[in-house]
Amino acid sequence: MDYLSEQIQKWVVSAVGKNAAIVSIERLKGSTSSVLHKLTLKLTDEMKEVVVRQYDNKEWLKEEPDLALHEAGSLFWATDKGLSAPEVIAYEERGKVCGVPLVLMSKVTGTVELKPQDMSEWIDGLAKELVKIHTVDISDFPWKYFSYNDMGKVEVPGWSSVPGTWKKVIEMVKGAPPKARECFIHRDYHPANVLWESGSVSGVVDWVNACMGPAGIDVGHCRWNLAMLYDVETADEFLSAYQGYAGPDYVYDPYWDLISLIDVLFGPPEVYPGWKAFGVTELTNKLMEERMDKYAVSLVENAERSE
Repeated sequence: MDYLSEQIQKWVVSAVGKNAAIVSIERLKGSTSSVLHKLTLKLTDEMKEVVVRQYDNKEWLKEEPDLALHEAGSLFWATDKGLSAPEVIAYEERGKVCGVPLVLMSKVTGTVELKPQDMSEWIDGLAKELVKIHTVDISDFPWKYFSYNDMGKVEVPGWSSVPGTWKKVIEMVKGAPPKARECFIHRDYHPANVLWESGSVSGVVDWVNACMGPAGIDVGHCRWNLAMLYDVETADEFLSAYQGYAGPDYVYDPYWDLISLIDVLFGPPEVYPGWKAFGVTELTNKLMEERMDKYAVSLVENAERSE
């Protein structure tokens, strides 16, 4: 569903205001699991930019039919707590407008930056923003953390050049998870979901997976993304920066890095299309395999040192 139907356009105008008129519509790049459009509307005395998401992934909707409600609930919570997230304008949970669920939200200023001029400052900003999210205390949020992979069915990947390491990874995550303070987590925090303006983080987007869970899941998922985009050293630098901002409230446990790694183990690793959309075009699937192995080795070595 690459287009924005007339029904959705009317729904957007109705939600924004009766005097609103659509000036332009632009398909946003980077999204791989849903369709995003930015609309510019002319109001009586101002211009307004909004974003509408269409949840058209049937498989995902079958597993989680409340996606629009979940994203809307996450955004309501995030903005109420003062986080840099889009504001909900309207949502349509059951697909009555055009056959798929919809969320209409404000447009956060800024752009995705995957090739920063100053990597250390960029990593520092990523870490600082994530700590801000995790400082939100949460006790009655209806969505709870769960692992994306069935630990009982995970097998050593056939593509790996270090199968022994992966066997250890699998063994390490099969035990009971360590105790951890639960907080508000984004659940998909990575560089392509963070917007920048004038060298600082201006907003975080894609909150549909937000839930109550351990901070280590967000840290681990971002670290995996950084290891795949750049290298293990960048992932380690992010962890150090995060620990510096979080202080004693965060106790690092390699388990959460390992479980985050298993969360993405559904087949041979491939280059995430969103990275290509935002200008990182030099990566290959073969390189992804090599970096996945290197990251797994580093995590196992770290976990063994921690025992």
